Amino acid sequence: MTNRPQRSASHPALPYFDHLLKLLEREDRRAIEQSFGRHVHWGYWQTPEQAEPTPEDFARAAENLTAELCRAGQIIDGLRVLDVGCGFGGTLAHIDEHYSRMTLTGLNLDERQLQRARKLLRPSPGNHLAFVQGDACRLSFPDRSFDVVLAVECIFHFPSRARFFQEAYRVLAPGGRLALSDFIPTPAIAPLAGIRLPERLSRGFYGRCNVQCTDRGYRRLAEQNRFGILTVRDITSQTLPTYAYLRRLARQTSFYNGFALIETAALEMLSRLRWMNYCIYAFRKRG
Repeated sequence: MTNRPQRSASHPALPYFDHLLKLLEREDRRAIEQSFGRHVHWGYWQTPEQAEPTPEDFARAAENLTAELCRAGQIIDGLRVLDVGCGFGGTLAHIDEHYSRMTLTGLNLDERQLQRARKLLRPSPGNHLAFVQGDACRLSFPDRSFDVVLAVECIFHFPSRARFFQEAYRVLAPGGRLALSDFIPTPAIAPLAGIRLPERLSRGFYGRCNVQCTDRGYRRLAEQNRFGILTVRDITSQTLPTYAYLRRLARQTSFYNGFALIETAALEMLSRLRWMNYCIYAFRKRG
């Protein structure tokens, strides 16, 4: 299931962000703001059995997932970090709050998300922060511009993982790290993810998503693009409470969307059956 051209250069076809931005404008937006006003990704619970279905608990879990990606990318003080698919800037906000002497850049195809990020975030003293509208597969930065590239739960929207890996390699300094999170199908289920649906159905709620890349596929991408593998972590179990919380949030906010219900339920079923796993990968640029 490959991505076709986006709706426009600055407004890609991501229906879930269309809905989210509208929900964030409502007068009763407090629960939405707590849950997705900073991060727009799944949560990570160290002890999933103790998860609580509250906006505060989910917000902490989303923050934890960002921290896990930063740990995988070996982020320390004084680095140049590029966050592609940066959403509302939550990952860069986390880095800004926990590290110093950082040069932070967020990139997104959707200018609306960047407008919110620019409005909400101001760098801490000694850190530098910028948001750039652009394509992760055609980065507008010079070679060796960054020490770390992050892609938190967004690579499945990119037109080509191979092209993104090439671009990440180009803009990373020697020894630089690429850290990402993605939904990884088992080899048996991967071909089903490539079934083409009619235009309206293929866009659905989450937009066009390519979730065909298996673990073997990522290892092949790393080898072809001269990356060494630093980390491979299956954190599916730690993300599962996300689904119960999303159902509760939908009821609380009276939000109903048939595509959202079907797609999220299908992803939960596949995840619980361990046919689709949520994984963190980290790679180091060789040379």
